[in-house]
Amino acid sequence: MATQHAASGTDTTAAGLDAEVIIIGAGVTGIHQLHLLREAGVDVKLIEAGTNVGGTWYWNRYPGARFDSESYSYGYFFDRELLAEWQWSEHFAGQAETERYLNFAVDKLGLRDLMQFRTRVAGATFDEASATWTIDIEGGTQLRSRFLISATGVLSVPYWPAIPGRERYQGEAHHTGQWPKEPVDFKGKKVAVIGTGASAVQLIPEIAKEVAELVVYQRTPNWNSPLNNGKITDAEQAEIRAAYDEIYNDCMSSFAGFVHRASRKRTFDDTKEERWAHYEQLYHQKGFAKLLSNYRDMMTNREANAEFSEFVAEKIRARINDPKLAEKLIPTDHGFGMRRPPMESGYYEAYNQPNVTLVDLNETPIVTITEAGIETKDGERAFDIIVWATGFDGFTGALTRMHIVGEGGRVLREQWAKGVVTYLAAMVPGFPNFFMAGGPHLIAGNFPRATEIMVDYITGVLLHARANGSTFVAPDPEAAAQWTEEVHEAAKIALIAENSWFRGANIPGKAQEYLPYAGSLTKFRARMGVMDEQGYPGLAFGTPVGA
Repeated sequence: MATQHAASGTDTTAAGLDAEVIIIGAGVTGIHQLHLLREAGVDVKLIEAGTNVGGTWYWNRYPGARFDSESYSYGYFFDRELLAEWQWSEHFAGQAETERYLNFAVDKLGLRDLMQFRTRVAGATFDEASATWTIDIEGGTQLRSRFLISATGVLSVPYWPAIPGRERYQGEAHHTGQWPKEPVDFKGKKVAVIGTGASAVQLIPEIAKEVAELVVYQRTPNWNSPLNNGKITDAEQAEIRAAYDEIYNDCMSSFAGFVHRASRKRTFDDTKEERWAHYEQLYHQKGFAKLLSNYRDMMTNREANAEFSEFVAEKIRARINDPKLAEKLIPTDHGFGMRRPPMESGYYEAYNQPNVTLVDLNETPIVTITEAGIETKDGERAFDIIVWATGFDGFTGALTRMHIVGEGGRVLREQWAKGVVTYLAAMVPGFPNFFMAGGPHLIAGNFPRATEIMVDYITGVLLHARANGSTFVAPDPEAAAQWTEEVHEAAKIALIAENSWFRGANIPGKAQEYLPYAGSLTKFRARMGVMDEQGYPGLAFGTPVGA
């Protein structure tokens, strides 16, 4: 229950604060959060480790990096001038275009002066007496704020597997999640790609065109399906511009924030011929239609899922010349959609090129990285470049990387070591005045539509606190426990792969649990939309004695 107290001073200079609110991260979510708080008259500052805005679209600049959400469903809808003045060139924009868009938005909204770049957070400590946060910056400086918001993203901490010898490699090495700004020259080079997740699936067809030799080291194949991207024609541009309200409403009234309409049919309501015709139609549609416009029970009925998986397997076999190789590229440990399926453009055809080879790490594991390249049990291969497409420590990694210390000296990474507990994906018991605009228990799907809900909620909480003179906001532990149980219950309904990064299964030693919220975006949005009129239940508002 919210408790109200008399207003205390909010003069940040007098209180020794650098800002009332500090936001960490200049990606899509951090920019949105900064805009809303600035518009509300809040003293706010954003800090960012990189040299410019973009978040995911700043760090992930490898060849082929692009949206798997339709461009016009991904951007900001809150400003009519932004919608009117920006025009996407492709249905699924590439990294460079998306980075330009976010810089355009920041400058159009006049936010750049509130941003501090080259500022990587090492940790943050809550002072209980003053109800403030001290943020430790790598290099030794500090910042102080009343409230701290993490907008560090769900995929922002690259994972480097503990393969012996990585440090001694003398060639050129890059992680897809930390790609250099200067283009990497692949022409005529011998290149290794370790990993076949979403980043590799986008990268491989691009670099296969110019390398002398490409060896792909695969641990687990994915159910990759065609992105079906293309340039947006003038006629399509006119349709999109006229339909922005409809596009937004479709996203926000969908299960996962995408434009694709859900089917009301169950799989076996149709004959096999009708089902196969439906699958064929879906396969040629754009993006996640294969998953989201499929039969409504495809992700809850194992028999239904197995049938569509076999349909996709047949498509993969038809696209690979070598039947034995095709089987290695078809998953056997999970069905379609049980892991987020990467969207591809020419991925399978790349393996038909004579300069591309697949190494199955289940049959031929890596022994060590050498000075010259990679050694497996079959021997050593030398490479000019090794690309680590080994994924991320998803949902929690950006938060547990930092040394975040709350009440009583508790450390966030230690508190979450045996399992994540949040309240509405926004706060953590024992860490007052600390908010997450994108982290664990967030809706999975088209992430900007999900984080938009979080940004609105956090802004509402802070304005509610200010209106009531509160300088302290904390979630009720019981409310957090109930919400976390709801997250776990929602995950039981869907078919989810045990080895999914959504479960943290790609990170050795990480607690195995489904990290996003598997309930629908519409359900979560409705719940969050009434919080203000209800006085933000589940949160305690107050003013500590020393504040």
